[in-house]
Amino acid sequence: MNLVIRKYSTPLITGLFLVSAISGTALFFHWQSGWFHSMHIWLSMVLLVPFFLHLWRNWAQFLLYFRNKSMLAACLLSFVAAGGFMLTSGHRGGNPAMRVFPVLTKAPLTDLAPLLHRSPDDLVERLTHSGYTVHATTDTLDQIAAASGQQASAILLSLLPQQGGGGEHRHGNRQPS
Repeated sequence: MNLVIRKYSTPLITGLFLVSAISGTALFFHWQSGWFHSMHIWLSMVLLVPFFLHLWRNWAQFLLYFRNKSMLAACLLSFVAAGGFMLTSGHRGGNPAMRVFPVLTKAPLTDLAPLLHRSPDDLVERLTHSGYTVHATTDTLDQIAAASGQQASAILLSLLPQQGGGGEHRHGNRQPS
């Protein structure tokens, strides 16, 4: 095991770091985000394995770095920067759909239809054809769900347009190039 760690940890860390750096840069600049998003997330997780094995093997030498004030300053600066992003990013955490779905399911079909690029009558026809009980275009998905014995979020999901594989993951309001 020690030979494997010694022989492969640094090359794996180097290779996976380069992949992470390239994919992270591509994501930052919104270049082919569909290609890089999953790669970046998964291979960054894989990078942790050789990193921790390398750290474990060199633990005594690693601790020597903390005798130097520059290591403590670098760690402190890194955590302050991370905290600053956490406090100012505007993300409250969790899945944003959990906050959006209740707003959409309480909207009448007349208000929801333009968001789905359909007419209210088209939504009524589509929902009725799918077996849901709809009384009027002023019904909400919550009302339709209650009348049909279903979950409003499931009805909303059935109405949303299907995205063709590899959906884009965007940060901020900038559109990809």
